[in-house]
Amino acid sequence: MQSRRVLFVSQEIMPYLGETKLSRISRDLPQGIQERGKEIRTFMPRYGSINERRNQLHEVIRLSGMNLIIDDTDHPLIIKVASIQSARMQVYFIDNEDYFHRKHTVADASGKEYDDNDERAIFFARGVIETVRKLRWSPDIVHCHGWLTSLVPLYLRKLYADDPVFSKLKSIYSVYNNGFRTPLKPELTGKLEADGIERSALDAIRENADYLSLTRLAAENSDGIIMGCDKIDEQVRKEVAGLGKPLLEYQGEENYIDAYNEFYDRLLLETTKQ
Repeated sequence: MQSRRVLFVSQEIMPYLGETKLSRISRDLPQGIQERGKEIRTFMPRYGSINERRNQLHEVIRLSGMNLIIDDTDHPLIIKVASIQSARMQVYFIDNEDYFHRKHTVADASGKEYDDNDERAIFFARGVIETVRKLRWSPDIVHCHGWLTSLVPLYLRKLYADDPVFSKLKSIYSVYNNGFRTPLKPELTGKLEADGIERSALDAIRENADYLSLTRLAAENSDGIIMGCDKIDEQVRKEVAGLGKPLLEYQGEENYIDAYNEFYDRLLLETTKQ
């Protein structure tokens, strides 16, 4: 029997960025899941602060070369890869000069969030999905970490559900306390509709694309939710829990990999029974 496959999509991963709860889990979890017998792929953005020479990133020519159209503008999609030797795992990087060559991740040096974070989230989500399609690697689980990945479950459910690469997967969204202050541009819904996502699927963010509503959108389109931190905004927690999705509470740092692995298997078992 073929090993189960888990696709990890993360906003930040150590050692390419500094240590946070999110970046540490995104580094250790894929390794732990791989050690438990599953096949993995891991993706993150190639931010400008990541030193390519020091981290030995190199472009994957056979995967690069696509253009993604956002708001009637072509944006080249470049794919790079690096290896974490001690973990025997590769990390794929979604790269684009317009969106990711800044020295900071989602906000500038003064803490002001970037005006185009809506398009950066779109580009990252579509870039990961199109790259996985090109790899012809069908995941059983897609596990998203951080709000910059929040559009991935939406695209998978609303645009790629009939694609043979993604037709049998279960998506999971991990909620962290890494919110943002400035709502994304109201034009976000129009840009998503231009990609073919039906208007009714965007009700959660139609009036205000803030962190709460974006988290709800991600959760609505996921098959399972994980609380990635012990301290989650109470309104966010209430919104997510109220959806009635399978939910794994915060697990602490000692045994969370086993708990996550069992959560994956439980969701996949439900698929088998259907």
